[in-house]
Amino acid sequence: PSSALYLPGVAPIEYQEGGRVELKVNKLTSVKTQLPYGYYSLPYCQPSTIMESVENLGEILEGDMIENSPYEVFMLQNTSCKLLCKRKLAPEDKNKFESMIDDEYLVNWIVDNLPAATRYVKKGQKSGGTTYMNGFPVGINRNGHYHIHNHVSLDLKFHTSPNEYEGYRIVGFEVEPYSMLQNNNGGKVSCPDGTNYPSFELAPHDEIIYTYDVQWSESDVRWASRWDNYLKMTGGQIHWFSILNSLMIMLFLSGMVAMILLRTLHRDITKYNELASAEEAAEETGWKLVHGDVFRKPRHSKLLAVSVGSGVQIFGMSFVTLVFALFGLLSPAHRGALLQCCLLLYTFMGIAAGYVTSRLYKMFNGVDWKATTLLQAFLYPGIFFSIFFVLNLLIWGQKSSGAVPFTTLFAVLCLWFGISVPLVFLGAYFGFRKPNIELPVRTNQIPRQIPAQPWFMHPVFTCSVGGILPFGAVFTELFFIMSSIWQHQFYYLFGFLALVLVILVITCAEISIALTYFQLTSEDYRWWWRSFLSSGSSAVFVFMYSIVYFTSRLQIEKAVSTMLYFGYMAIMSIIFFLFTGSVGCIAAFCFVRSIYGSIKID
Repeated sequence: PSSALYLPGVAPIEYQEGGRVELKVNKLTSVKTQLPYGYYSLPYCQPSTIMESVENLGEILEGDMIENSPYEVFMLQNTSCKLLCKRKLAPEDKNKFESMIDDEYLVNWIVDNLPAATRYVKKGQKSGGTTYMNGFPVGINRNGHYHIHNHVSLDLKFHTSPNEYEGYRIVGFEVEPYSMLQNNNGGKVSCPDGTNYPSFELAPHDEIIYTYDVQWSESDVRWASRWDNYLKMTGGQIHWFSILNSLMIMLFLSGMVAMILLRTLHRDITKYNELASAEEAAEETGWKLVHGDVFRKPRHSKLLAVSVGSGVQIFGMSFVTLVFALFGLLSPAHRGALLQCCLLLYTFMGIAAGYVTSRLYKMFNGVDWKATTLLQAFLYPGIFFSIFFVLNLLIWGQKSSGAVPFTTLFAVLCLWFGISVPLVFLGAYFGFRKPNIELPVRTNQIPRQIPAQPWFMHPVFTCSVGGILPFGAVFTELFFIMSSIWQHQFYYLFGFLALVLVILVITCAEISIALTYFQLTSEDYRWWWRSFLSSGSSAVFVFMYSIVYFTSRLQIEKAVSTMLYFGYMAIMSIIFFLFTGSVGCIAAFCFVRSIYGSIKID
């Protein structure tokens, strides 16, 4: 009965006593360089034939290389100091080890879909709190002497429940790495006893011996909650604090918008509708004056329509991805699932992008619909793909396993040209078939003169004010998302992320409505681009924050790694720009349409 609860692809495996448990190896990763390498690029023991595990698109894009290993692990069979192999070390092998240790590379292993964790005891705590780190270091550098971790102790934890299932399930996988000089007596290898043993130093030795222990212990942890140790790495209180902070910003803005709508607008509309005499009409001021220009086609209307369409596409992708994530379909146990889900959804949301763009462009009385649709299909995806392609060439030049193979790039291009582009055209076809969006007021032939504006209505000022609030609503969550990408931590708090996304959308909509209203009251009717940029400018703050994060949190020194970081952060910032801008623009449009629909115009 309980098996019905497990999600597809992560059903528990029951092992019988003495059954073979496979230990797989993944890429070597480093926070300092952000360039992953294949496990067998270092002189480790290799199996007779190296086989790669079948991977999904997301795993390949993340640079995962999951391969088999020569380690022999059998259920419930403890071994100590088992010889894995002996390897001769050539000078170039030593150089490789030394540069990997300098760059703080970590080894990542997998048993039964659980990544290897190293347990650290926090000092100074009476309870001896432990924290877990993903993977274990290749070696350590002590005062210029390099020591390789050539002996590992595998701590495997199993759970058994004879009433529910037969056999044993693996619920924990910890690795304790050691650097030790084994005793080699005539081909028989033994490990030194006690804690005070000599460690294996790289320089004086030309041969390295790899050994390992396997220790099985029973655990009370159930299979369903075996990921909890990995996910404890970040605290939840900070999230609640950040959400409270975001809610305060949102409430402040909601209050402001409510005040505008209720007090001011209500007063304005009754006043405008009561104005009868010509003398009063002659002295009119305020937003009613610009009714003949408020829906005038903006400059670069094609680009605006395309940007709003792309923003809607990203909004749809984020929304559906979060729904999947909240249902637990994108847990860290599915490697690469999140990225793959985003890619496919972005592709399929092309239909929404085409539809929104065509509706807007038709409202601007645009005639060049083929060019607009082509621009929608190729402009922003083209920017993303070209940045990605250039970065990929740089990674490829570093011979890193993080480089996406050309076959996968071809698959991504097929997704784009084969699915996304036709869907954009389909959406545009439906959009252009529909009648025009009805506007409450007619646009005059001759544009009205705009009076001189006060300094605080200058676009640069309104945009910087408009951008700070949405950024303020998300920046704590942004910190955790960036740590999960660049510090290789697990991100799983999708509930918090969904809340933050809702707050972000409301904040963007409100700030855009408020600024548009202030702009119209000072008789400036050029609100189309202003409403898009005022909330979209929060992306500038996101990029500025990524610079602060880079200097304060990361120890990246290599030029390629720096370019990688800023390249990917630029893509993230553009995505954020389109998302927040389109929300602001659509909200402002609905607002303007409703206020001009509520007054009588002769």
